[in-house]
Amino acid sequence: MSRQPTLKQLRYLLAVADAGHFGQAAKACFVSQSTLSAGISELEDLLGVVLIERTSRSVLLTDIGTEVVRRARSTLLEIEDMMAVCDASQKPFTGRMRLGVIPTVAPFLLPPLMKKVRDTYPDFQLLIREDLSGHLVDALHKGELDLLLLALPFEAENVDSAVLFEDRFWFACSDQHPLNQRESLLPDDLRGQDLLLLEDGHCLRDHVLEACNLALDDVSLPFQATSLNTIVQMVASGIGVTLLPQMAVNCSLLSGVDVSLKPFAAESISRDVGLMWRKKSPRVLEYRALGELVSLVNPG
Repeated sequence: MSRQPTLKQLRYLLAVADAGHFGQAAKACFVSQSTLSAGISELEDLLGVVLIERTSRSVLLTDIGTEVVRRARSTLLEIEDMMAVCDASQKPFTGRMRLGVIPTVAPFLLPPLMKKVRDTYPDFQLLIREDLSGHLVDALHKGELDLLLLALPFEAENVDSAVLFEDRFWFACSDQHPLNQRESLLPDDLRGQDLLLLEDGHCLRDHVLEACNLALDDVSLPFQATSLNTIVQMVASGIGVTLLPQMAVNCSLLSGVDVSLKPFAAESISRDVGLMWRKKSPRVLEYRALGELVSLVNPG
């Protein structure tokens, strides 16, 4: 029987393909660069093809290398799923789960969720990564994460998702702002306003505009932030107005700042928060059970 590639060799190849650099790939695999390079050379000798073009400035995949990377990624994901099937056949919540969470959800849901998980399933290990939705979806497809907790909808291929709850938006302004005199607002009231949003890449930015049926041209963007805390401080200083999710409001995001909240007359001004996982994952029941815990600890 002829020799076959090892899982270690395939992981080395994927690391180089993802990093585009041998040194960074070696660090990601916790091995020396010489060890990683030797492993890929052995893989090339075994397959009888050149997978990577090595130059002094860059690392490029050959055409056959691109195809081998695609198949290697699929193979490793299948193995991950096989291991998950075995874990799922045992008592639920006894292994580990790698959860990705977006920044506009993590600070408000993770603390009570982690405590609930520790108290309810002490043998369960929940590993967390906080990042933007696009980065988390990429990590999900690469098999680096098992499950995502994010705002929906978010366009992605070969995934399933489930909405857990609705997160209502509140209008926020300084006490001196003219709209503070209103009992409630309509989305059209935001047109022409200095609207403070998170920078491009944060899905909350898109969901705010979509919920209010607004385009970027309908508002002025005097400032784009990387966190809701920064936006709240800018609103308190009279720089502009914003929309805040219910879960953030209920977690004392406005504590100590002079910011007024106003509801929208339309109840549909909101975002959905839910879970996303790879299609055909064998842990769907476990994911949904974790989703029930998330719903229980939702501060909204």
